[in-house]
Amino acid sequence: MASLLQPINATVRQSSETEEQVSLLDFSSVSRNSSFKCYGKIGRTGGCHGIFFTTRAKGGIEPDVLEKDKEPIEVDVHNHYGAVGVHHVGVLCENLERSLHFYLNILVGLKINEARPHNKLPYRGAWLWVGAEMIHLMELPDPDPLSGRPEHGGRDRHTCIGIRDVSKLKVILDKAGIPYTLSKSGRPAISTRDPDANALEFTQVDG
Repeated sequence: MASLLQPINATVRQSSETEEQVSLLDFSSVSRNSSFKCYGKIGRTGGCHGIFFTTRAKGGIEPDVLEKDKEPIEVDVHNHYGAVGVHHVGVLCENLERSLHFYLNILVGLKINEARPHNKLPYRGAWLWVGAEMIHLMELPDPDPLSGRPEHGGRDRHTCIGIRDVSKLKVILDKAGIPYTLSKSGRPAISTRDPDANALEFTQVDG
């Protein structure tokens, strides 16, 4: 592996319009799998990382096209916007009261966040606390079909919620007659759907 990763010199552009020499690793000769080959460089400046990375399929593309795509993408590592977590997930519903019954009365433990500015939003909805994050219910037309969705919600677009005890949730869903599927990976996780077929995954977490 050491022979494949050859140190090279490159530059990272900073917001002050100055340039700083950094040490990079060249991954241009490393193949991740039989279908794709990776071209790019990863650089480190202090505690920040500048990433230059593109992927291209091997075969089916003219060589001159591949060469045109080989230029790295420049990233300003000193102006990162600072992602800190997921603030909320937006969930569309046809009937707000029906959804609130599901999320508040069946999935016991969620609470309404009264800070939602109802008078400023042109549609009905509710904000629900899930730990320090939220689910935003929005009574709006849903472009997704209700039929033809995967039986296992984990294979559909879904929201995943961390919980303490999957077995207790199974009892709640069984009592309410709500179907669910277990994680295909063997993890302590369960997937179900709300009244509008939005997929929800509940995964057991420690602590």
